[in-house]
Amino acid sequence: MASTMSFGAFSKATELKKRLWFTLFALVVYRIGTYIPIPGVDPTILADVFSQNSGGILGMFDVFAGGALGRMTIFALNIMPYISASIIMQLMTSISPQMAQLKKEGEQGRKKINQYTRYGTVFLAALQGYGISAGLEGMSLSTGQSAVIDPGMHFRIITVITLVSGTVFLMWLGEQITARGVGNGISLIIFAGIVAELPSALVGTLELGRTGALSSIVILVLLIMSVAVIAFIVFMERAQRRVLIQYPKRQRGNKTYGGQNSHLPLKLNTAGVIPPIFASSLLLMPTTVASFSAGSGPEWLNTLTAMVGHGQPLYMMLYIAGIVFFCFFYTAVVFNPDDTADNLKKHGGFVPGIRPGKRTSEYLDYVLTRLTVVGAAYLSLVCILPEILVAQWAVPFYFGGTSLLIVVSVTMDTVAQIQSHLVAHQYEGLVKKSKLGGRRK
Repeated sequence: MASTMSFGAFSKATELKKRLWFTLFALVVYRIGTYIPIPGVDPTILADVFSQNSGGILGMFDVFAGGALGRMTIFALNIMPYISASIIMQLMTSISPQMAQLKKEGEQGRKKINQYTRYGTVFLAALQGYGISAGLEGMSLSTGQSAVIDPGMHFRIITVITLVSGTVFLMWLGEQITARGVGNGISLIIFAGIVAELPSALVGTLELGRTGALSSIVILVLLIMSVAVIAFIVFMERAQRRVLIQYPKRQRGNKTYGGQNSHLPLKLNTAGVIPPIFASSLLLMPTTVASFSAGSGPEWLNTLTAMVGHGQPLYMMLYIAGIVFFCFFYTAVVFNPDDTADNLKKHGGFVPGIRPGKRTSEYLDYVLTRLTVVGAAYLSLVCILPEILVAQWAVPFYFGGTSLLIVVSVTMDTVAQIQSHLVAHQYEGLVKKSKLGGRRK
């Protein structure tokens, strides 16, 4: 991709530069918000309490929040309630006939579904915000000092309003980045949070080596593994199966049209980075509040929190099951073999050796299912192996497979969109030159 980009074309692409500057400004605003604390919280005591529980599910949540949860800021919930609401709405479009009908109504139906998703985001953010406020009141040091300066209903109401407002603002900011910037806004917000904390995670890992908690060989192996995982992710994300499509020749008068061959590219990982994010979100949603009250809550709650900790068999099984499920579910949402087969039939295209129509749809579904199996296995491998290393050597979560997968995938998607903007700008320049040449003639 980089070889096809020229700095000369980039300097002339005024619209692209405006989009990039807007994206950068929006991400800076997001990072500033991750340092604005919630009113009524003692940051010193909170940091001490959080450091004792950062090795579990809270540490994973803090990765996606860009460190905002550990500092308990206005963006502590990050964009996770919106992702959870999106999951619920996509499931509803497959289960509910009314929601499925809305999806088929085109732009108008999509606006209604987005509106319902926003309502669901506010509802989920309010629930999680109340759980966090109640959990904060239960946080205290062994000396008895509480993390909340003035606990009570007043503190809970302020915390819920603050966290819900932060989530809604991030939801709006992500939509603005998608519309007026470059890349997918929601993915870029998660990407910015992970990348911003990578330097401190690297320093922390090196500090573990300096103090002797990790050997130099283990650190070297981890760095080599990270580079290898990045290369593996790039290879698998760009892998695709090309289904050959033929168009018959058509005789119109004395001219012959068609007869060319084309291909239908089917990506190995059609769902992209969505399955790990969705699976993590579903695992984080019910256990976030439980983790805050671990040790002081009922026995069954403490047992559940321990069982879904990183490196535990139950967590691994649920994580893999969630990734596999969302791989198939999201692929079915994105790619419809029936519609593709109908479009090919309308335009006279066919797969060699396969009859048009239903047979073509079954063949595409067969090929896509096999690809999705391999893609789900690849995502599960990338996300689970580093989790084992985290559990064994307490490596920061920022070097986990999910974090690297998000960073690499979002980077590739953003670079591809920048390249498409550059190509569109070059075509616009060619069209303007041809118009000017025509006027001169």
